[in-house]
Amino acid sequence: MNNRLDFGAVESLRVDVISETGWFDDATFKADMVAYGGSEQSQYRVAWTPENAGGYSALLTITGLDGAVRRILLDTGWNRAWMDEAYARHGIDRMLERGEIDLMVLSHWHLDHFWGIETTLKHDPRLPLYAPATWSSEDQALLQERAVIRVDDSAGRPVDICANAVAYAGELTLTSPEGEDGSGLYRLFPGVAMHMFDASMLLRVRGENVLYINVADKGIVTVTGCGHPGIMTLLDFARTRFHQERLYGCYGGLHLSIFDQWKPEFDTIIEEVKASGMVKMGCNHCTGWMWAEKAATHGVPIVEGSDAYLRYSRHSTAAHGSHAFLGNGDSVTF
Repeated sequence: MNNRLDFGAVESLRVDVISETGWFDDATFKADMVAYGGSEQSQYRVAWTPENAGGYSALLTITGLDGAVRRILLDTGWNRAWMDEAYARHGIDRMLERGEIDLMVLSHWHLDHFWGIETTLKHDPRLPLYAPATWSSEDQALLQERAVIRVDDSAGRPVDICANAVAYAGELTLTSPEGEDGSGLYRLFPGVAMHMFDASMLLRVRGENVLYINVADKGIVTVTGCGHPGIMTLLDFARTRFHQERLYGCYGGLHLSIFDQWKPEFDTIIEEVKASGMVKMGCNHCTGWMWAEKAATHGVPIVEGSDAYLRYSRHSTAAHGSHAFLGNGDSVTF
């Protein structure tokens, strides 16, 4: 036990779902991807259908054992107009302007998590930022150089696919699997740590930051953007590396039935997640409605969503009202 990592504890964690809708229609997203070379093509070489763009973002509010409240913005979405609306709905814009958000973690460089960066930077261009070191030249230009990135559409016409008019001017920490001191961890606050998994993903993106929060008297909560390394990989990291071995819950996309297509191994994952002993699973985004619904019927403690998403101006074609998982406007407390 002595070689396990102890990073403290917090009193509680609240996660607010700013937006979990990466895009509004799966068929349109897949058609765009296929038309420009498939999942192995760079995301910066695809003329994405602009009206299909949404975005993923969440606000983590952490209350320390000393009563201090700290806030982390996880990701910044894709469609700037959509994210402007979502930020205003949750007061994120005003929090950024007042300096009430301590830092931002970019889970990974996928378009639905990063391309809306202007929506954040126009309110606070100096917000401390942790992002994977596995970035591309286009990622860097979009963040730091006020880039406008264009591609030719199917008719040969140049179209803008992403842009950012506000150059980042804050403290950027580029994360690696080694962590800040060789331990594999970045200790953000007492009770809050992060590990960067060097995982490969579609659209030529690599590396995902995953947050671990140790809630006192409960256990570890795993918070992820998409969980590309695999949910059991994320949970096994916590069980084998941390002084606190108990797994209490998780939040975020779990990258399972992302387009609601079932694979036999998903049944095994359901049983493995059940065996982990978690009490709360606050999943959404790329988890897939199909997996969440089936997991719940097999006794996995999925936190259900509400009708809050109906107050947003648009809804995903997959949001069929089953409340299978946390939707836009929902929250969960650990």
